Amino acid sequence: MTDAYHDNTIKEPTRTGWTGWVAFGGIMLVLLGLFHAIEGLVSVFDHGYYLVSSSGLVVNVDYTVWGWVQFGLGVLAVIVGIGLLTGNTAARVVGVILAGISAIVNLSFIAAYPVWSIAIIALDVLVIYAIVAHGREMKLPED
Repeated sequence: MTDAYHDNTIKEPTRTGWTGWVAFGGIMLVLLGLFHAIEGLVSVFDHGYYLVSSSGLVVNVDYTVWGWVQFGLGVLAVIVGIGLLTGNTAARVVGVILAGISAIVNLSFIAAYPVWSIAIIALDVLVIYAIVAHGREMKLPED
């Protein structure tokens, strides 16, 4: 009769190469935040910059209001992106929510600047994927 040895110790998970996706998501969230902040300031100070008047947007809101919403979203995204880079669990949750809100806001803004809005929506989807698929690996202890 052979004795089988079963190792019942709990092994700590190790970091994989996929943590690069989370770092990508964090960096992109910071960049998206900066883009939102700049877009917000442009909306506040230069209404003639966009292709349509504010009445032509999906949601009929003045560009000044849109500008402050974009600016606030941008500042929050920068903060959450930095938190994501540090491995903060709350930043992962808020990052997914924020990227989703960013995509919805840009969908609402698509008539004013279509190509830019579509590019930002695509980046938001990549950020959500990076955080959801590989976010857990970012906070693991070092080997």
